[in-house]
Amino acid sequence: MMSDPISDMLTRIRNANALKYENVKMPSSKMKVEIAKILKEEGFIVDYKVRGGEIKKELTIILKYAEDGTCVISNLKKISKPGLRVNVDCEHLPRVLKGLGIAIISTSHGVMTDTKARALGIGGEVIAYVW
Repeated sequence: MMSDPISDMLTRIRNANALKYENVKMPSSKMKVEIAKILKEEGFIVDYKVRGGEIKKELTIILKYAEDGTCVISNLKKISKPGLRVNVDCEHLPRVLKGLGIAIISTSHGVMTDTKARALGIGGEVIAYVW
């Protein structure tokens, strides 16, 4: 049984945060790069880089910590799973910790946060919560 690549990405970030790693590397995909882009825009990570050739690309995420050494990302939770997809319309988009966290949504207009999807009035598949 193959694991879900997005679950693998979130687990790698969670584990790297727990061990206070500076960065975490993983095989790259378009969806992982879009999620990393959102995490950077929302201030959860410092940066991300994609390296490699045409076939095998590697995604490196540079993690962000507060001045006291605590992780900026408290937790990441995968919502939609390969066996159970969670789709919502714009009226039922989730609010993570009353707006302190973000929900990452895959829409017909691309991958975006719940706030942006709500502003555009579109729903989609709830990929993950980050807080």
